[in-house]
Amino acid sequence: MRIATWNVNSLKVRMERALEWVSYAGPDVLCLQETKLGDAAFPHMAFSALGYDSVHHGSGQWNGVAILSRVGLESPVMGFADGADPDPDTRLISARCGAVHVSSVYVPNGRSVGSDHYVYKLSWLARLERHLDVLTSPEEQVAVCGDFNIAPEDKDVWGPAAFVGSTHVTPEERAALAHLEDWGLVDAFRSRWQDDRLYTYWDYRAGDFHEHRGMRIDLALVSRPLADKVTWSLVDRNARKGKLPSDHAPLFVDINI
Repeated sequence: MRIATWNVNSLKVRMERALEWVSYAGPDVLCLQETKLGDAAFPHMAFSALGYDSVHHGSGQWNGVAILSRVGLESPVMGFADGADPDPDTRLISARCGAVHVSSVYVPNGRSVGSDHYVYKLSWLARLERHLDVLTSPEEQVAVCGDFNIAPEDKDVWGPAAFVGSTHVTPEERAALAHLEDWGLVDAFRSRWQDDRLYTYWDYRAGDFHEHRGMRIDLALVSRPLADKVTWSLVDRNARKGKLPSDHAPLFVDINI
């Protein structure tokens, strides 16, 4: 099974590129983030023509997450399943795709350290763990994929000194991610690639992509029953090139299920 994740930064703008990528990369499951669409505007039929069932959770203009699957799609859950008040943003969607419980996540950016947005980010990550406790367990086949807006280690940013005092790299954010991994999740990409300078995001400005000034903030976290079966993982940098690219590249993981 090939499980992929991609922050498309507006599916309306990037639809042609998304269809092209799905056609040649052939993911069995694709988690999308930042669709910036309302549910009524999501192009289910276009993906259906390529053999995919799809579910979407979005309110239009900002955020928005989706799951596409050609191995079945059952029991979709929009947002958190912990029974608390609904998240004001559309950042999480989960479903069972074949034998795997999949969640597509778009973790809040945090904006600036210590701000209300930063506090929301940390609380959102803690709530994600409670969500997983309700829907599944570490003993099952679980994949939590998406834009986490956290670089797990210093080697996941192009220049650690450039990020001092910024979000995405603070001890509190990394601890929140590590706590989520302690629940029973493994960074599938890093389990295959230990090298540095392997990124998934490059800012549009200042030629960052061409200068390879990036960050690895898009992750595929999988439970141990899946991690032991990972055979390959790749960031498709080619999808970040050309006309009207997203500022993120798609990441995929191959699992021998």
